[in-house]
Amino acid sequence: MWPVELADGDVVLRPIRQRDQRAWREVNQRNRDWLRPWEATIPPPPPGGPAGRRPTFRQMVRHLRAEANAGRMLPFVIEYRGRLVGQLTVAGITWGSMCSAHVGYWVDEAVAGRGVMPTAVALVADHCFRTLGLHRLEVCIRPENLPSRRVVEKLGFREEGLRPRYLHIDGAWRDHLVYALTADEAADGLLGRWHRTRSQK
Repeated sequence: MWPVELADGDVVLRPIRQRDQRAWREVNQRNRDWLRPWEATIPPPPPGGPAGRRPTFRQMVRHLRAEANAGRMLPFVIEYRGRLVGQLTVAGITWGSMCSAHVGYWVDEAVAGRGVMPTAVALVADHCFRTLGLHRLEVCIRPENLPSRRVVEKLGFREEGLRPRYLHIDGAWRDHLVYALTADEAADGLLGRWHRTRSQK
């Protein structure tokens, strides 16, 4: 199941590595204002409890790698024309009677609108459905995040409803819209569907 590399044209998804630190930090810091409204934050600790801290890059990669090796996660970086431009993670992989996972992602504002993220999500969805055998993928997005909502809507994800105060984002508990897709709804393949959509523009 891991490691794996997925590619379509100029877009490549590959496992995140410790040596990505410099490129990852450059993209992340350059996009601070672009990403801040949508990034997870750590809520204040309870009275007398320990304060939570964001992990270092090295700690983050070690955690992601351990989760991937345990079969619970697929942590990718996204490359576009050979340059690191974002991150996509399939997390919460659950087997048994559920066979589902959720997907989270971010991308460099400099390449937004070029089809990078719909291609990346389509690649990973086809991999999850066809290779891993998952039944359902879910993406939770803040209602205000219109660009991210357009990504999943272009690929045919269904909007299922609102989860109030679902995640701690940008310093507060935020509502999220739930988008989902099942394997039978993507039997024709999301990447092919996305290519057909682009060719009709």
